[in-house]
Amino acid sequence: MRIRFGFVSHTLSLWEAVPAKTLTFKRYSAMTEDERKDKLLEVTAKNLYHTKRALWFSRAAEIPLYRFSSSIVPLATHPEVAWDFVTPFKKDWKEIGDLVRAGGQRISFHPNQFTVFTSDKPHITENAVTDMVYHYKMLEAMGLEKEGFINIHIGGAYGDKTSALDRFHKNIYQMPDEVRKRMTIENDDKTYTTSETLEAAEQAGLPVMFDYHHEMANPGTEDYESLLPRLFQTWSGTGYPPKVHISSPKSTEKYRAHADFVDPEYALPFLKACKKETDVLDVMIEAKEKDRALLQIVEDLSAIRGVKRVRGGEIEF
Repeated sequence: MRIRFGFVSHTLSLWEAVPAKTLTFKRYSAMTEDERKDKLLEVTAKNLYHTKRALWFSRAAEIPLYRFSSSIVPLATHPEVAWDFVTPFKKDWKEIGDLVRAGGQRISFHPNQFTVFTSDKPHITENAVTDMVYHYKMLEAMGLEKEGFINIHIGGAYGDKTSALDRFHKNIYQMPDEVRKRMTIENDDKTYTTSETLEAAEQAGLPVMFDYHHEMANPGTEDYESLLPRLFQTWSGTGYPPKVHISSPKSTEKYRAHADFVDPEYALPFLKACKKETDVLDVMIEAKEKDRALLQIVEDLSAIRGVKRVRGGEIEF
């Protein structure tokens, strides 16, 4: 099995390569009209610049997966700001898309935990739609709207999973079709188990971004190994191999929290199970040390007899 690795957003191997500089609405409100415009442009320009640095680093290090920051554009979805973040940066957005294609990278977004479609409050769904459209607009500006995926969790159960899931299947259709078609869903560490997420995905025709750490923190009644064929089948027709998330617990007491690095002994049983089901696996490393954690797990796994490193961020397992 060939395993291709990726990391999330910040490039810690580089100085200040953090494409998530922010501007609070409180600070924005205290500015003059001209100051507001200038600050929005300044912060966005910095985030786009650092995104390009991250992509150049990934290309040089032969890392084939990258997750963009959701915070590239400050206040992009705030109802009192809602500004045109594409036109002033057309060249930068296009350059990012060109970098991704030239490097053959697989890219994605992962909106925050507030982007959910299970709420019975209409404004929560409206906000979720707005956020998903924002992420799609960034993909579109890069020319990657047919390549990138936007991954979210199903959402809360609100005391009744059946009703919440019914709302999920109804509310996701408030998104434009082109946005919904770029959506994936992930099992989580507290509420929706792997089997529940899989059933929802199969019903909605969505790929599942399986998270191994979340599965271990929130196991269902079925072993994940028995679900892997169906989980991986949800990616058929996308043009991409199955993609999963791997991280390690910070400690026994803080099991749900991500550790700085990924413990290879923790990940190995899962990777061995995947080997039985797919020839290619894309793995997003979710660890505090970001790219450093990715390069370390590749080194650790490559030291195992029978495992071969074929590129900077890719192994034959």
